[in-house]
Amino acid sequence: MLTRDGWLLFLTRSTRLFAYGALSVVLVFYLTSLGLSTSQTGLLLTLTLVGDTVVSLYLTTRADRIGRRRMLIIGALLMAAAGLAFASTRNFVFLVVAGTIGVISPSGNEVGPFLSIEQAALAHVVPSQTRTSVFAWYTLAGSFATAAGALSGGALSHVLQQWAVPAVESYRVVVVLYALLGVVLALLFTRVSPAAEVSVSGAGSFGIGRSRDVVLKLSALFALDSFGGGFVVQSFAAYWFYLRFGVNPATLGAIFFWANVLAGISALVASRLAAWVGLVRTMVFTHLPSNILLILVPLMPSLPLATLVLLARFSISQMDVPTRQSYIMAVVGPEERSAAGGITGVARTIGAALAPVFAGFLYARPALMSVPFFIAGGLKVAYDLLLYRSFVAVRTPEDAP
Repeated sequence: MLTRDGWLLFLTRSTRLFAYGALSVVLVFYLTSLGLSTSQTGLLLTLTLVGDTVVSLYLTTRADRIGRRRMLIIGALLMAAAGLAFASTRNFVFLVVAGTIGVISPSGNEVGPFLSIEQAALAHVVPSQTRTSVFAWYTLAGSFATAAGALSGGALSHVLQQWAVPAVESYRVVVVLYALLGVVLALLFTRVSPAAEVSVSGAGSFGIGRSRDVVLKLSALFALDSFGGGFVVQSFAAYWFYLRFGVNPATLGAIFFWANVLAGISALVASRLAAWVGLVRTMVFTHLPSNILLILVPLMPSLPLATLVLLARFSISQMDVPTRQSYIMAVVGPEERSAAGGITGVARTIGAALAPVFAGFLYARPALMSVPFFIAGGLKVAYDLLLYRSFVAVRTPEDAP
């Protein structure tokens, strides 16, 4: 049974992921409608993720010492500020500054300091034997929220355009909504109680001590995985469907709605599978086939087939998420959890941040616009094999005997 803080953290994740999902479907359309080139958009998204990396590293490595709630509120205010700035200017330099300092999610996935601090708080208030299951429901809540956001963002911009609102203004409405939800998120975080905090002892300068080697090794692997995923972030994947098949934003919203719903449902299966084969095996055995399906998406000759393969991929692609999150929390001490989650999360952000520059170059050239799918799938397969080799023998209390 979740405590009041547990339910509140589920609500904050849902609010945040709804905002991320809504923004991700229209962000590339919005930026290109402002007059940015595809290459400039890729560069902006990269710099945005770099900024998120710095913000995340600073806030998460201090959260357990200074206060988890305090850092979450700061992150939410940075999210609101970035949304307002993006809605207010078309100047490329100003957009870069706002994206770098603020918190913007081009992928529909978690960015900023929120995930690792929330997970550390959740791990603090639930028993270790139920942690993977709670994280699975936490992932499901986020996936449903992302799906609802993607559907709403695409539908809202489409309806506004049907009402003769200029395309760029219809996208701007979604950006403003993102900023407003950042304010709502900050207000929700003020309701988190002191029970979510932890007494700190023995952590190093970056919030980790005895677990440093494990955290750094996991971080390197997660960076590789995210670098691959950065070639097909949801914004660019949506843009690819538009370039290849001429899909409108409303249809894109529906596609990614069902994709995220399937991803969320798969998280629940992951907790049961992990109890049977262990956390690392669950991560690898589900992630590997999903990446093969990713490679197959651009090889499909029609929109229905491409959509079907994409949905099949999403139906298993997120099964590694709650198991990965639970594994990180299990192999470090309670006083290291926010920092460990933050450092590994930053590594993922860095990996993802490097890819859009190259992806933007490829999507801008019709002959190469499908190449990002092949690069992404290949790198992610390499990650799966390396993770299995490095950590299959490292067991946790949640692993099957």
